[in-house]
Amino acid sequence: MKISQEQMSQARVLVVGDVMLDRYWYGAVDRISPEAPVPVVRVTREEDRNGGAANVAYNVVTLGAQASLLTVVGDDEASHKLEALVAQTGIQPHFGRDATLKTTVKLRVIGRQQQLLRLDFENTPQTEVLASQTATFASLLPVHDAVLFSDYGKGGLAHVSDMIARARAAGKPILIDPKGSDYTRYQHATCITPNRAELQQVIGPWQNEEELHSKAQQLRQNLGLDALLLTRSEEGMTLFDAQGHLHVSAHALEVFDVTGAGDTVIATLAALVAAGLSMRDALPLANRAGGLVVAKFGTATVSFKELMA
Repeated sequence: MKISQEQMSQARVLVVGDVMLDRYWYGAVDRISPEAPVPVVRVTREEDRNGGAANVAYNVVTLGAQASLLTVVGDDEASHKLEALVAQTGIQPHFGRDATLKTTVKLRVIGRQQQLLRLDFENTPQTEVLASQTATFASLLPVHDAVLFSDYGKGGLAHVSDMIARARAAGKPILIDPKGSDYTRYQHATCITPNRAELQQVIGPWQNEEELHSKAQQLRQNLGLDALLLTRSEEGMTLFDAQGHLHVSAHALEVFDVTGAGDTVIATLAALVAAGLSMRDALPLANRAGGLVVAKFGTATVSFKELMA
């Protein structure tokens, strides 16, 4: 089934989850420090990018669809920087602020075309911060075609079940990028998209395809999911649903950087499902998007033109 740019531009995705600011410091490395055996980076350029759920929403708008982003951040420099970045990219921001929170920042120091160091600034919220956003969620739900929960395990989605129930009752497709070993909070979602390591945390290792299929279908039925999409890096991806399974092989492109590939896959799926495609029809395109994005540096995105080329 083909999809037009016109259909894509009408599709509206509500992204809910943990956001972060991806900060890059680029520099020249000419010498080793006299104080310790470490490279000295003379920083020549700084760049801020949307990270976490903000990168997922950015992927949705780059594809030509519409995205709203619901999240809770701190009241700090990073949060205001991030909100400005989000608004600039055409995403509708719905930022709740909590002064006790520290907005997550991932600072990467890049020298000679490679990452030398990553510094993470974050704290775990004491309380369920997104619960305060329930009213906003309820008001945004009717004007969106799909809901995407982006869980980065930062505590923002600890009580996601209530939001899933509301979205389910409203008949909206619910896609979730999961985290952690307890998936019970994702019950009754339309589709969850774990990678190999994430799924192994939940169902344990598998010896062969047969065992994987049986365990994945068991998990899908236990959680009351319509589908489970396992992303498998160089092995492509496999969708498990009531009809059985559907496997697509990886696009053999040069792998430059896998950062954010999962974000691109779920954002593409959500945008296509919001535009009216079935999960099975959307799968090959989401797989292609993932293949395109790993050939780019850092948290990258794919345009509608690239996807359909």
